Parts: sequence; structure tokens; C-alpha cells
Amino acid sequence: MANDPESQSPEVYTKPRIPTNSAIQNHLVAFLGEFVGTFLFLWTAYMIAQVANHDPAIPKTGEGSTPARIIMIAFGFGFGVMFSVFIFFRVSGGNLNPAVTLTLVLAQAIPPIRGVVMFIAQLLGGLAAGGMAAALTPGKVLFANALGGGCSIARGVFIEMFATSILCTTVLFLAVEKQRATFMAPFVIGVALFVGHLISIYYTGAGLNPARSLGAAVAAAYFPGYHWIYWVGPFLGSFISATCWYVFKMLNYEDTNPGQDADQ
Repeated sequence: MANDPESQSPEVYTKPRIPTNSAIQNHLVAFLGEFVGTFLFLWTAYMIAQVANHDPAIPKTGEGSTPARIIMIAFGFGFGVMFSVFIFFRVSGGNLNPAVTLTLVLAQAIPPIRGVVMFIAQLLGGLAAGGMAAALTPGKVLFANALGGGCSIARGVFIEMFATSILCTTVLFLAVEKQRATFMAPFVIGVALFVGHLISIYYTGAGLNPARSLGAAVAAAYFPGYHWIYWVGPFLGSFISATCWYVFKMLNYEDTNPGQDADQ
């Protein structure tokens, strides 16, 4: 019966929300994801680098570093980016690095406006992480970038460039290019950054990320005259990676090794 209370469906209250197709909401989510993800990644890495450079059990040998210190710092940055990308990969893409974001803009994987939003969030995340790490650890800041091992400024630019290109190329071929191994992208990205740090810590302090370099420089109030290499080098690495990826795409590289993602 029409008046039977049991035949009438109760009203369901739905909480008002911003439409999911709102560009503003999407930019906000991307901003927050990159800010929080970059903060977690760099705060973890800064703290580990601070411990490594403070540890009295690892002897200082004049200019440079020891293998133990290099490996500890490399693990800090590699594993820091790994778990952060795993967490925020589905939120904002988990770039956590302006050089990676520039690479994705060049590859047209994200639009320029989204890239600018993420770029700002990453820089702010780096500043927050540097300030927090400096506030929570005693003594001077020991995680700022600096040239070492007799490395010249010109060499420093190219080391930063090639080491960053390892990371950005990994992102393009494992995260942007969807394949059966894409689920492992955060893990391999962490390995790529780990290797990049093993290469460059001794010579440049391993920037490979303008947000990382800026956050540490502000925390330490240390801006050497060559600080620009930690921006120019990584961004040049972005262009190398994007160019490499475009060349392979134009050559239809997928046809060279068909069935690479087959089950058998």
C-alpha cells in the first residue's frame, strides 16, 4: 500500500562534498600530497644524514667522507623516497622532486599548471622538512649540499645532471609507461635515488632535487656561490631524460621486444 510505512524508503542523508571533477579540488589534493610526501621523504633523509655526519663512531678523514657514511646517507634518501612514493603515488603521483615534475611536464604526463602547483608544494615541503630537522637535532646543520673531493663547479653540474637523469628516466619508463612492472615503480625509484647518491655524495653532496637542496640550504643558512648547480644540474637531467624517452617513443620501441609484458 502507498501509505504503508514499511513500503517507503527512508531518506538517506548524504554529506555535501566538492564535485570530484573540480579542478580546484584536484590541484589542492595534488598540492597537499606533494607537500606532505616531500616533507616525509626529506625529513627522514635529513635526519639520517644528520646522524651519519654526527656519528663519532665513523671517523672523519679530512675532506670527503667514508664509505660507511656515504652508504648510510644514500640509504636514508633511497628508502625515504621509496616509502613516500609508495604512500602518495595514488594521491598526487608521488613526484616529490621539482626535477621529476619538470620531466613529467616535458613528457606531457601532467599539464604545466599542475606542474607549477606541485613544484611550489615540493619547495615548501623541503623548507618545512629542513626547518623541522634543524629544530629537532642539536648542533649545526650537517645535511646541506657542498662540493667536495676536489670537485670543480663544472664537474658538479654534470654529476648532478647525470645522477638526476637516472632517477627521472626510471620514473618515465616505470611509472609513466604503464607495464607489468609499474607496481614496482616506487621500489625501483628508491633504488635509482640510492645509486644516484652513491655516485654523487662525495663530490657534490648529492642534491638531485632542488627542494632537497633549498630546504637544507635555508636550514643551514648556507648558500655557497655555486648553489645554482643544484638547480641547473637536476633540471638539465630532466631534459636529458625526457629527450631519451621521446626518442624511444618515436622509434616505437615497444615493437622491438614484443610480448615483454606477456604472462608467459
